[in-house]
Amino acid sequence: MTLDQQTIASDSALVGLVPRALAVREARILIDSLEVMADIGFHNFEVGSPQRLLITVELWLDQLEPPAGDDPGRAWDYDIVVSEIRALAAARRYNLQETLVHLLYQRLAAFGGVRALRVRSIKPDVYPDVAGVGIEIASAGIGST
Repeated sequence: MTLDQQTIASDSALVGLVPRALAVREARILIDSLEVMADIGFHNFEVGSPQRLLITVELWLDQLEPPAGDDPGRAWDYDIVVSEIRALAAARRYNLQETLVHLLYQRLAAFGGVRALRVRSIKPDVYPDVAGVGIEIASAGIGST
């Protein structure tokens, strides 16, 4: 089926065209592999030497539909999520990725409109023959991976 520009411009023209099996069942925000520097690790060579972390956050949303009228003022602001990740990574020294990931999880889980959550931290520079080592935690009720 081909839609012309006039049809695409009118959301109401699309009502009823999407089969029930293809109805939106989940919506999520994805921040994929945000690179941050953190003073993290418990080995002597790690203490005081910031390391690169790749942080991935998935927030499943209560709201399945996009904001009415394509209004950015009613949408999730990715900058806020990214700022929270950066601020927590830089806030203090961490011995463990687990500690940082749990703090990120708690902060993001407190945001309104979050139905489920997954947070992952990867240290990509630990072993030369491994893409990365890390930790991931997730809530119950997350969608497919």
